[in-house]
Amino acid sequence: MSHPSVVVVGSGIAGLTAALHALEAGCRVTVVTKGSLSESNTRYAQGGIAAVWTPTDSVDDHAHDTLVAGAGLNDETAVRTLVTEGPARVEELIARGVAFDRDADGTVSAGLEAAHSAARVLHAGGDATGAAIEAALVARIRESGAAIVAHALVVDLALDRGRVVGVVVLHGGERRTIAADAVVLATGGAGQLYAHTTNPTVATGDGVALALRAGAAVADLEFVQFHPTVLPGRAGFSADAAAPFLISEAVRGEGAVLRDMTGRRFAFDAHPDGELAPRDVVARAIDRAMATQGGAPVVLDATALGAEFLARRFPTIDRTVRERGYDWSREPIPVTPAAHYLMGGVVTDLDGRTTVPGLYAAGEVARTGVHGANRLASNSLLEGAVFGARVGDVVAADAASGGWPVPAALPASLLEPPITAPAEPFSRVALQRLLWAHAALTRTADGLGHAASVLAAWCAEPRAARTVADHEDAHLLLVAAHVVDAARRRPLSVGAHHRADGTTPDTLRPAAASHAPLQRVLEGTNA
Repeated sequence: MSHPSVVVVGSGIAGLTAALHALEAGCRVTVVTKGSLSESNTRYAQGGIAAVWTPTDSVDDHAHDTLVAGAGLNDETAVRTLVTEGPARVEELIARGVAFDRDADGTVSAGLEAAHSAARVLHAGGDATGAAIEAALVARIRESGAAIVAHALVVDLALDRGRVVGVVVLHGGERRTIAADAVVLATGGAGQLYAHTTNPTVATGDGVALALRAGAAVADLEFVQFHPTVLPGRAGFSADAAAPFLISEAVRGEGAVLRDMTGRRFAFDAHPDGELAPRDVVARAIDRAMATQGGAPVVLDATALGAEFLARRFPTIDRTVRERGYDWSREPIPVTPAAHYLMGGVVTDLDGRTTVPGLYAAGEVARTGVHGANRLASNSLLEGAVFGARVGDVVAADAASGGWPVPAALPASLLEPPITAPAEPFSRVALQRLLWAHAALTRTADGLGHAASVLAAWCAEPRAARTVADHEDAHLLLVAAHVVDAARRRPLSVGAHHRADGTTPDTLRPAAASHAPLQRVLEGTNA
């Protein structure tokens, strides 16, 4: 019996977990990654991974907290799957070599974070959880026998009679096809849509764009989470220091506070929990405060915590802040919101199957419905571990049986915007500024309509993609059009999607918030 071949696109926690499980299920696996094997959103995750870990916590409580954060638009079955299987996936990470922080008695520490009702957030290296997980999984995949193709961009999915049969990659300046019985997208999010983001430069929406072009259903792309506290880049420093740097909300959890330029704590104007309110609330409060002071950043004041505590509890943040010229134990540091996480994505079932046979997705690129309108802090690494494992477990059996049905086509139609001449020629910077101005923390019908018009004009321009950057720009442009379209279709504010106007024309309807698109396909109807 031949071993099914699987290509996994992406090398974060979701992709590497899927690859390891597929190998254990008897597949031949090739991991394709755009940068180095260790470059992913996972690597930069500071906050931790949430899982029911102590006797005082429960699956029901974790599910409840996740549903509250998601404004009730979560798929409850997906949530239950996440929180029930989470502890086993954490145990698996420990077995694969992740050294989570431990208490004096040797038990893994579980911390409390905002919006969680119990201590369930596990950390490694204080604030280097993602880096510790990434390092362990990279080590395991290198010794696993999987083929690794690094510094290769997937520019298209290979299709045969509606089924995905491989990927087309741009590698070393040459295009080539890697054939496969199944392809798993684990490409992360699309933070590079925005002028300000916590995401690395590789997060250009590649997986969503590839899936759209293959005819896969997407949903909930209007739900983009903005992290409230990001240290802006500093001109005159190294290239790394010129990029924004996330300051974990765990810093606020330990007692740091937000102040405007007058020194006033303004977060309580927006929510009784002040700095510990949900991320979207705090991010918009900062955005409003910045607007009243001419766009200048607010400050995060951690001086009361002291130099010794900051260095011990947040070693990575402490080192980076100091490298950028701040002594945050003595002075507040500037912070602004930035695009952080995409709750929507490629529609999948709970085993990662998309609406296109042979194509799977897991992690941030996928839309299982687990996050609803807003992700609960520290559920992202858990999502990658849980759903990456589920994909890896089923892909071999699916490929061997050939039983995954060929779906009916789901057109990815957009609302028709009037095409007018854009204000400036297309560039990635112009695209990022457009979305930051009109499809970021606060949105209006007029602003979204303008963005849709400009995007339509840019999309209509002939553009040959030759380089990696060209292909990334094409991916960003396609995903941007769908993000703006989804935001136009949802006139009511919910979760991370905030409509300042509150009303839109009657022709715009809220997007679906369930597995209905996928279920209709499986039932053979587009109704």
